[in-house]
Amino acid sequence: MPNIFSDPEAIAEYIIRDVGTDLVVGLPLGLGKANHVVNALYARAAADRSINLTLLSALTLEKPRPNNLLEQRFIGPVIDRLFGGYPDLAYADALHAGALPPNIKVIEFFFLAGQWLYQPFAQQHYISANYTHAASYLLSRGLNVVTQLVAKRVVDGETRYSLSCNTDTTLDVLRARSDGRASFKLIAQVNSELPFMPGAGDLPAGEFAAVLDSSATDFPLFAPPSEPISDTKYAIGLHAAGLVRDGGSLQIGIGQIGDALAQGLVIRHRDNAQYHGIMKRLAPGSEQLGSIETGPFEKGLYGVSEMLFEAFLGLIDAGILKREVDGVILHGAFFLGPQSFYRALREMTPEQLARIQMMPVSFTNEIFGEEDAKRRARVDARFVNNAMMATLLGAAISDGLENGQVVSGVGGQYNFVAQAFALEGARSVLTLEATRPSAKRTQSNIRWSYGHETIPRHLRDIFVTEYGVADTRGKSDADVVAAMLQVTDSRFQSELMRQAKEAGKLPRNYEIPAAHHENYPERISAALKPTRDAGLLPSFPFGSDFTEVEQRLIPALQILQQAQRTSLQLARMLWQGMRHPPNAADRECLARLGLDKPTHVAERAYRALVSAALARSRGR
Repeated sequence: MPNIFSDPEAIAEYIIRDVGTDLVVGLPLGLGKANHVVNALYARAAADRSINLTLLSALTLEKPRPNNLLEQRFIGPVIDRLFGGYPDLAYADALHAGALPPNIKVIEFFFLAGQWLYQPFAQQHYISANYTHAASYLLSRGLNVVTQLVAKRVVDGETRYSLSCNTDTTLDVLRARSDGRASFKLIAQVNSELPFMPGAGDLPAGEFAAVLDSSATDFPLFAPPSEPISDTKYAIGLHAAGLVRDGGSLQIGIGQIGDALAQGLVIRHRDNAQYHGIMKRLAPGSEQLGSIETGPFEKGLYGVSEMLFEAFLGLIDAGILKREVDGVILHGAFFLGPQSFYRALREMTPEQLARIQMMPVSFTNEIFGEEDAKRRARVDARFVNNAMMATLLGAAISDGLENGQVVSGVGGQYNFVAQAFALEGARSVLTLEATRPSAKRTQSNIRWSYGHETIPRHLRDIFVTEYGVADTRGKSDADVVAAMLQVTDSRFQSELMRQAKEAGKLPRNYEIPAAHHENYPERISAALKPTRDAGLLPSFPFGSDFTEVEQRLIPALQILQQAQRTSLQLARMLWQGMRHPPNAADRECLARLGLDKPTHVAERAYRALVSAALARSRGR
């Protein structure tokens, strides 16, 4: 039986006494970190330089950090409400402050997007890795401790612990330990809010060396609220929904586009006439419209995805995710989501929960190991993941910048692209917004070339932007360039086409078809407006932890953020807000920000700007 502790300092002392002063500690990605245990080990090493502590991890979760008065007033109450009791990770605070002690190293293979840009220590100690390679890298560095947040259950007097949210790498290193290829101590911290997930991660107490189990160290799970889905992201999700075959398999990556895709599938299933009507307005040409899938899901889908999030439960509730593989409709390797997602998992019946199985990442992200069974299960698979940028020749940029700065990480993207080429009938679908705002002007996310790539051009497959679908698999370079130009924002098509012609990759007489000359945001908004007005494309299709007032404020604050790119736009909004007094609903929003009764010049200016932004958000 494991040693049971109620005090984090005591369990840290036990680990150091038992393992020694050279600690190589594996922390699960994201939600599964045993924060109190990690912080206690960090405090011991910070106080005693004879202890060498290496923390190996990914996706360090941190509370949002507001940057200005409006952000502080908007997000401050949200942080208190959703994250108030979540214990900060001491190593992350030290990294931000540039104050990590010399005897402590933090090495990660995946960052929360943009979290560690231009942070030298984090950037220098980042490991570029496929998710499936992470476990072997942990072992190669001499892993001797694994700390993990767990759920606890006592059945017939026997205590069992569930790895719950993070079976991803832990099950893989446990297999290595049972095979004699590794030796480490598995340390748990019990959390009462963590769902007890059945399956391979349901472990007997004897697997653990020590367990921290105390009401004093219990804490609310990190629960990032769902973000609103813009017209751009809905357009991308709806296009992607037309690529999914009934009776097939589905993997979805992180982000709002995943929610948009899921809602598109729900509309297609419940009212495919509505879906066809949406796509008739949205698709740029009859050729693309004729190739999409619009029928309901009679056979249903099987889900196999490294990340589980709330949209998958929405697909189960809608009767879409229902194709069983050995009694299971959804396999995953880690999960993260809002409070409602965790609550839904906790409240499922045993029969419902048995159909969702958490597995190692070597299972979800690879076909190797039980390959014949995986091939039979993963029929007509669609692997849908996000990219930041793409080139006209079909390379994808998803994890970093051309100057070497890492934005996030490769994660499982390369794994799933490789699967798409290894499985019969499978396709890789990389989604990206066609443009992005920058400090002074909008930029295209489709480039002629870029000095970094995550997915090379020889693995090009399907790209989806808000303007449509570019099928590039097996196509010649000229055909690929032409397909990519057709899903590019029209403000950038001419220049990109010129560059391609200059490089000899397009015929000199090539012209973009007329159907793709209107790739502008206004066309997308107009195409979606009837469906938005009908309530089929809500900003939060699977619920929200934001209040109604906060939900009204979010699009206004986004408009204001965009306006800050130029002083002229900001001045116009300031003048508009000063001339037109807010209505009753707007005053409620202003009160939420503490701007209903401004007391100084800055507050009066913010009041006018927010009032103007609220007016503009209603006009969308």
